[in-house]
Amino acid sequence: MVKEIIINSSSSQTRVAITEDGKLVDFFIEHPEKRRMVGDIYLGRVARVLPGIRAAFVDINFKHDAFLHFSDIGDSLEDIQGIFDDDDDENGDGNNQRANEKKEPADEQYKKLHKGQELLIQILKEPVKGKGVRVSASLSLPGRFTVLLPFDNKIGVSKKISDFKERRRLRKIARGIIPENCGLIIRTAAKDQDEKLLSADLKYLVKTWNDIQALAKKNDPPALVYEDVNTTRSVIRDFFTPDVSHIFCDSRKIYKEIKEYIQEIQPELVDKVEHYRGAQSVFEAFKIEEQIKTLMGRKVPMPSGGHIVIEHTEAMTVIDVNSGKYAAKKEQELNSLKTDLEASREIVRQLRLRDIGGLIVVDFIDLEDDKNRKKIYDELKKEFKKDRAKVALLPMTDFGLMQITRQRVRENIIQTMHEVCPSCMGTGLLTKKSSMIHEIEEWIKRYKHHGKANSLKLVVHPSLGYKLAEGTISNLMKLQFKNFIRIKLVSDEKCDQQKFFFYNAKTGKEVTDELD
Repeated sequence: MVKEIIINSSSSQTRVAITEDGKLVDFFIEHPEKRRMVGDIYLGRVARVLPGIRAAFVDINFKHDAFLHFSDIGDSLEDIQGIFDDDDDENGDGNNQRANEKKEPADEQYKKLHKGQELLIQILKEPVKGKGVRVSASLSLPGRFTVLLPFDNKIGVSKKISDFKERRRLRKIARGIIPENCGLIIRTAAKDQDEKLLSADLKYLVKTWNDIQALAKKNDPPALVYEDVNTTRSVIRDFFTPDVSHIFCDSRKIYKEIKEYIQEIQPELVDKVEHYRGAQSVFEAFKIEEQIKTLMGRKVPMPSGGHIVIEHTEAMTVIDVNSGKYAAKKEQELNSLKTDLEASREIVRQLRLRDIGGLIVVDFIDLEDDKNRKKIYDELKKEFKKDRAKVALLPMTDFGLMQITRQRVRENIIQTMHEVCPSCMGTGLLTKKSSMIHEIEEWIKRYKHHGKANSLKLVVHPSLGYKLAEGTISNLMKLQFKNFIRIKLVSDEKCDQQKFFFYNAKTGKEVTDELD
């Protein structure tokens, strides 16, 4: 399998695609006006503690206070609080003494929270649809090979490293280099790497943590004390493993940054980084652009002739599986099973590509045999192992429905790349012209009832203006005769398709809202 990372940069955005044998499997986009926030650490001040919903709200100088659930407090609140205490411990090891004490459960720790308290918190989820960021008081600093966990004494090794001997070797290294009163996670990229590389990576993280503590002591809340790397660099840090054959980048500036970063952390991979200079756009050359167009659509075709339809609602994402032309072939149960299996693979790919989180309900083609339903469940579980987000799923119901929850970290790709249509307000539906004309007539009736002027100017979008003016005896003429009123029709391209505006013909004053 050929795995590649392709980076396209312009003045307005940076896009990063990850492909496997030319097929798009992960996609990231970053706008200058909306930088990535996940991983940033803030010195905040507790604004409210609400035991009723098991949460606190922390002021970090955002539009909405950050949401801190009690389950995200962890068991090191007292240790973190110790950062702000005066250094009056004779031995200088007050934090270490606390670290050796028995930790209290999170549900007990929250009782130590109070309004006005200073707190170091880290962003877990970016704001979505008017909700504020979700944060955690359990901090983590990711590097290339390791993740430093301040005040957390556990040692972990990535589950993706399956070799027992390698896991044991890495654990031994971790125990030898771990700083006091900290935890450590060994990342997948650390597999088969020398202890010196892991130690250098950790040394950088420890320095970063010391800088964060110094800034926290020096600043008053709310204040940003650590800014995580941008999207491009985080993708290189997290995804550029030895199995990636190439990185292609069309920006000389980003190419230089990546090359310097790789030279510093893993120089043996530096030759895999290439500056793309082709006449075509890098995304067009690697056929990424056409795959993105499919990614954006609500209907996604499958090779067999079937398709899936993805719909977003306020509460969940709904996915419908359809067999299409494939339905006429072969025995029904076998045909349905093959379509559902193909759909399972495409659904997981689309959830990753679009970064869809929250509750997802999939309506598969009905299967009679329980063994076949189990095959669909197993296929999804297998495919989700490729997904870095946390996923949970339930077995298929008798109605062919499957419920999935996927970790939501930021807005999905659709929300990132699109704005809500001001005409339909995101529904995808426009009021019929006949209904708009009915609304106009009802407005005129109310207006006449109040004994207003007999001469009006009506401003509408040209599409509605055409409907009003068409025919030998037009709808507009009928409205005038029926209501004994003169109406001058004006079509304006700038006018909203879903609205109409009435003006007093003599004074020019708008009167549309006078009856509200």
